[in-house]
Amino acid sequence: MPNYELVYIVSPEVTDEELPDVLNKVDEAVGKTEGSVIEVAQWGRKKFAYPIKRFLEGNYVYTKLDIKPASTKELEVNLSLSDNILRHLLIRLQE
Repeated sequence: MPNYELVYIVSPEVTDEELPDVLNKVDEAVGKTEGSVIEVAQWGRKKFAYPIKRFLEGNYVYTKLDIKPASTKELEVNLSLSDNILRHLLIRLQE
């Protein structure tokens, strides 16, 4: 399976105690698409250059994963429907 990088921004309304639950939900969404998470790195809370959904900051999370190319659309739909995720970017890595 090809490697992908996923960067997403978690809403600042999610507390530090609730953040692991959001990360687990993303991991479960990857698992439902028969993918696997290789690495997760929390980049921390950062300010935006412009407001996103009326928020001025958010928690950035980087995830490296293996997933089938046909399953990426389903993963992106799940991320878009989440209330806690403001934005996401899924990129396929060159092999």
